[in-house]
Amino acid sequence: MPSPKKTPSSTFPYVTRMDVRFKPLEVIDVGKIADEVTDEWFNQTLCEVNESVVRIGVVKGEYHWHQHNDLDEFFYVVEGTFIIDLEGRSVELAPRQGFVVPKGVQHRPRAPERTIILMVEGAGIVPTGDT
Repeated sequence: MPSPKKTPSSTFPYVTRMDVRFKPLEVIDVGKIADEVTDEWFNQTLCEVNESVVRIGVVKGEYHWHQHNDLDEFFYVVEGTFIIDLEGRSVELAPRQGFVVPKGVQHRPRAPERTIILMVEGAGIVPTGDT
């Protein structure tokens, strides 16, 4: 497994939408949202829950190595295969499996095929990482 590497913030080829798309008491159709995505790596904030947000990711390929210094990050696979590279090991998640990356831990998410994930993280998290 490759070593963690930093990627300059100006080179991120990802679509990341931080706006909150749904308010409380609205139905969120994850399947419909995913079906509309044409980007290789797409991330949309769906809703706020207390001081956290729930995001959908429709992803294929590799994200960059990064970490979040102050906030944990939870990933849940809806469809596909999602791999989280950590220093010294990789964790492969199948549909209906989840995993928490604790704050301060370098990680690189990747998906060998089009994959749909849900993420729960603090509303203040910077998706591209703090470092």
